[in-house]
Amino acid sequence: METMNPSHEQQVTVQDPPPRLPSLEGAVVGVISNGKENTVPFFDRVEAILLTDYGVSEVVRRTKANYSAPAEVELMKEAMGWDAVLSGVGD
Repeated sequence: METMNPSHEQQVTVQDPPPRLPSLEGAVVGVISNGKENTVPFFDRVEAILLTDYGVSEVVRRTKANYSAPAEVELMKEAMGWDAVLSGVGD
């Protein structure tokens, strides 16, 4: 019998999280969807709440090309210009 270790072998680098935004007022918030059907109505509502209740200046919505893969490098580079990012799954 062979016993296998299912854990990932890559070394994880520990980093401190970025500082929390003091407010979402005037912020640009990016929303990254996995592209499944149920994300559309969910993020429609999230966007409305962010704009009306939290004073967000802009919501940028993007969809990954492949729902089961990490976001593309270009998308991650774009996200670096946003003040905050939400990522969601629509199952």
